Amino acid sequence: MKKLFLSIVAALLALPSLAQFTSGGFTISENNVYYGIRVGMAMANLGGDFDMDAKTGLTLAGVVGLRLSDSAPVFLESGLYYSERGAKNGKEFVNYNNIEVPLLIKYGFQANDEIAVLPFFGPVFSYAMSGKTKQVKYVGEQPTTEYEKVGTFDEKRAHTGGLKRANMGLKLGCGVEYSNIYAEIGYHFGITNICKEDDFTAHSNALFINVGVNF
Repeated sequence: MKKLFLSIVAALLALPSLAQFTSGGFTISENNVYYGIRVGMAMANLGGDFDMDAKTGLTLAGVVGLRLSDSAPVFLESGLYYSERGAKNGKEFVNYNNIEVPLLIKYGFQANDEIAVLPFFGPVFSYAMSGKTKQVKYVGEQPTTEYEKVGTFDEKRAHTGGLKRANMGLKLGCGVEYSNIYAEIGYHFGITNICKEDDFTAHSNALFINVGVNF
């Protein structure tokens, strides 16, 4: 995955300039819509009753943004994200793959003639397509030294009690744009309890870093 990530980043950085601040909006023009490509990583964990470490996964996305005002650099950005989520604890891990649709409000500041800074926030709606959990295998009520893989959403077999597929969260972060090259860092806070087991809570959280282009 690291080789794939580095290859995509290198390809993005090698792209020629396609536009100047079409998303930052500091050069006033008739362009009120921008499109973008994002690639990056999410350091995800499960907050709540599960004491597990963060797990790093890939993110890929296509986004579209709309300028909301002719007099102020305010944008509404959405898109379709693929994000690898989960958590780990030693040799055990929880893994699932999300499709995410954010609705982000972005406001642009001109740092200088070439660099734009764009903080953002907004809700994110997610749905987990697939997932596997690696966990200690039990015989009756006794743990063994072996591991087994079960469905992450299987409430009968997963030690987590099974996770729900639908999820809602809140994204906070800040992006930086140089010409059409874009980079961002932020945090995804899980709002809904995604644990199927009534006695436990789990929230999908992630620190994310993305790079890409806007055009």
